[in-house]
Formats: sequence, structure tokens, C-alpha cells
Amino acid sequence: MISANNVTLRFGKKALFEDVNIKFLEGNCYGMIGANGAGKSTFLKILSGKLEPTSGEVAITPGQRLSVLEQDHFKYDSYPVLDTVIMGNARLYEIMKEKEAIYAKEDFSEEDGIRASELEGEFAEMNGWEAESDAEQMLNGLGIETKYHNVLMRDLDGSQKVKVLLARALFGNPDILLLDEPTNYLDLDAIGWLEEFLINFENTVIVVSHDRYFLNKVCTHTADIDYGKIQLYAGNYDFWYESSQLLVKQMKEANKKKEEKIKELQDFIRRFSANASKSKQATSRKRALEKIQLDEIRPSSRKYPYIDFRPDREIGNEVLQVENLTKIIDGQVILDHISFTLGREDKAALVGANELAKTTLFQILMGEMEPDEGTYKWGVTTSQAYFPKDYTEEFDSDLTIADWLTQYSEIKDVTYVRGFLGRMLFAGEDGVKKVRVLSGGEKVRCLLSKMMISGANVLLLDEPTNHLDMESITALNNGLIKFSGVIVFASHDHQFVETTANRIMEIVPGGSLIDKITTYDEYLESDEMARKRQVYIMTEEDN
Repeated sequence: MISANNVTLRFGKKALFEDVNIKFLEGNCYGMIGANGAGKSTFLKILSGKLEPTSGEVAITPGQRLSVLEQDHFKYDSYPVLDTVIMGNARLYEIMKEKEAIYAKEDFSEEDGIRASELEGEFAEMNGWEAESDAEQMLNGLGIETKYHNVLMRDLDGSQKVKVLLARALFGNPDILLLDEPTNYLDLDAIGWLEEFLINFENTVIVVSHDRYFLNKVCTHTADIDYGKIQLYAGNYDFWYESSQLLVKQMKEANKKKEEKIKELQDFIRRFSANASKSKQATSRKRALEKIQLDEIRPSSRKYPYIDFRPDREIGNEVLQVENLTKIIDGQVILDHISFTLGREDKAALVGANELAKTTLFQILMGEMEPDEGTYKWGVTTSQAYFPKDYTEEFDSDLTIADWLTQYSEIKDVTYVRGFLGRMLFAGEDGVKKVRVLSGGEKVRCLLSKMMISGANVLLLDEPTNHLDMESITALNNGLIKFSGVIVFASHDHQFVETTANRIMEIVPGGSLIDKITTYDEYLESDEMARKRQVYIMTEEDN
């Protein structure tokens, strides 16, 4: 068990948390939710001991081991992958290294023998003999192939490092597990593996995530941060959301009835207070009126952006024709003679673990990269807006947000542009912030504003939900669902894909395409698709 007792955290005069008392019990998985800036990640740092609260304390059951998902992707660059995972259990790793040092000695003394015997006993108690195989199973489950298990961390790409650090956090059956955005940069297969792991995990888990599907799948409780307090609810995210909406509705209805009663009493007092025969009744009604108090409905501090993509032109029947697209990068076949046709009602999701292939396809379709073979042709009625995965250069500027967006608007009116910014929660002075200093979530909202102001009838989005809070993801999700044009998008958010897409396209290892008119859940449940994917993978490995 881990608990926060009267925890307060202040930055200057402002309190982020005030007198928080909460217990996280064994066997439960707690999803921590709240608006951007509410302090979810900060609270995890307090629980982990990385950040000292202004007052109060964090208590952990004596003898229990706490494990945290590391956020520094370069911290273990000099260590082998397998060692990095096992280091998740610091004591076990310490024993392994001390054993190795003793056995490597040329002048092995009696004291060394005694010490080695002690270490072997402790090693066996900690299931040390299964450590390497357990670590390998975790890595394989997350999609890190065996050939990478003994390479140095520095030789892995970013998404692989994320998986290794996740395996490190999960390794060794920790008593308390703290996970801050564990699904970020994970492919959907890896997320599925993590879901199953946490469902079967019997100790305490506290997780911060913007992935609604993930929270619904793994969480037994929801911890809501709002107004500097943390309120604990039984049930997953959807249960919390529906319950909170129902509560607000009930309070509004109760207040409406009270407002009607107040109006009735006020009318009576006004009509009859001057009438001698009714004055006694009017006085009693006035007393009754004074006793009626409207229940204060404290609105959530959460803010939802307004995302609405409106095409300037209706799209025709011919949207996109792709024929035999092929691309080889650094000797690796990324796209292998890919062909498909997009129709005017298609909302296609690019899925699968091949991240480079998805981004490459987007870049080719947007003219940022030339294919080695093949052609593509956009319909004459189409206009495209693109959300790139890497948008660093886009914000390498000293322009204000308003000036930055104005350059993409046909209408150069400040009021018009600020209207789009206001919808995306850039109100008042926020409009004069320099784009260079914006947070990840703010940059994403800027890019979405750019796409809205373009009036395009085809949207291409490469991982648009990264860096967004749950409220913004919900708004984007709803905006894409009602969009009347064509969409091609990639996302690791299961619910986002399931509710938006009517067509699933997976670029499998080797660069071949599986293309199916279906929902995402139906696609995953299809034995036929699974068999196809396995054939492609086996063929690639055989080569």
C-alpha cells in the first residue's frame, strides 16, 4: 500500500495540491485523470519520492518495492538492453554483478566463497535464475526481438527504448507500480500486451494516461484531480465519466425545480403582500423563500477545445489513386508495391507496428518524399491538410501564435484568426505567445487550427493524439467523426481508431499492405487478417 497524508504542494502562493489524503491499496489499478496542468505527473513524482511536497508525507508499507517508469530515454544508453530491464529490480541486479565480480577473481578466497554462498541464497529467493528469461519474455511481448536483447540501448530507436524502459518498470513483480503515460509511442500490439499484463498484475498500480480505451481496460478505480483535490471513485474512466455527467444533470434538474419554486413564491409575495387577507400567507412564503438555497454546481476546471473541420469544397468521386508505390530506405524495403484507391466516404486508419512505413507513406502522398517506384494521383476536387509526426521545424520561429496562424489563412483579419485560436483555448494574451515556447499540447492545437482554417476536404494525420490531454483527444475524435470529407490517419489510441475509421490499412513488415473495409475491433478479431499478418512476418524472417 502507498498513501498520501495531508500532502500539500505550493509553487509560490499557488497551491497545486492542498491537504490531499488518499490510499492506494494492493490489487487495484488506479487511473489518475485531470485536465492539463492539474498535476497528474507531479503527483506521481511526489509518490515516487522524486519531488518533496511542501507539507505532508507519503507512506509505503515497509518492505515493499516501488517501481517507476523512467522518462529519460538516454539514461541507460551505455547498458545492454537485457541489463537495463533487470536493473528494474536494483537489488537483484546488484547481486548479479557482485556474484560475477567474485567468480571472476583469480585468487578466490574463503571469504569470497562465504560471500558468494550468501549471495546465491538471496539470489535464489528473488527468483534470480528466472530473471533473464522473464526479462526476455517481457521484451518479446512488447515487440523487442531477441536479436536486440544484447545490444546497447544507444543502438535502439526511440520507440524501442520506450518499450525497454517499460519492461524495466514492470520487471521483478514490484509491489507498487507508477506509470506515467505508458502507452505513448507504443504500437497497438504492444499496448494490447501491456493491457493483459496489468489486468493480471496483482499488486498496486497507479497510471496516468490520455488513452481512454486503455484506462477502461485496466483500471479498477479512478482518481480525479480537480481544484487541488483528489477524489477517488470505484470503476474505470467511462464509469467515472457517465457518473459525473449524471450527477451534474441531477443537480441541474434539482436546481431547476428549486428555481421554479422560488419564482412561484416570489410571484405570490409580489401579488399578495399588499392584500391584508393574504399578508400572513405572503409572510410565510417569504420565510420559505429565504430557506431555499440553490446547490452550487462547481463546474469542472476541464476545458474542451472546439474542433470542427469544414471543407470549403465538396469532394468528388475521385479522391486518390495509388499504384505500386515502393520505397527503400537504408537498404530496407519500407513500402513494397502498395496499391489502393480512396473513395469519397473513406476514413482510413493506418495501423500496425511499422511506424516508419506509415510516416513514409504520408510524406510521399504530401510530396515531401519521392517514391522509388510507382505513382499516386489526387483527384482534381481534393485539397489536403497534413498533420506531420515531426513538426519541429514548423515552430522554429519567433512569430506569435496569432501571426503564425494568420500566414495560413486566406482571410488576414485578426478577429477571424483569433476566433479559431479561441476555439482551441488560446484566449486573450495567449495569442501573443511565441510559437517557439509552446508546450507539446499547445503546438498540436496550433496545427489543428491550421488544418481547420485551411478548409481542406482531405485530412492526413500522423499521430495527432500525441501530447494531447483527454479533453482535446475527445474533441478531435468528435470533430473527425462528423467531418464530411476523407481522412487518412495513424494513431495508437484504440478508441480513437475504432470510433473514427471505417477502413483499416496495415503496412506489415516487408512493406506489403493489408487493406480492409471494416472497423478496427472487427479487424483485430478477424482470424483471416491475423493469418495474413503471420504469413507476411514469417516470410520476412525467412528472407
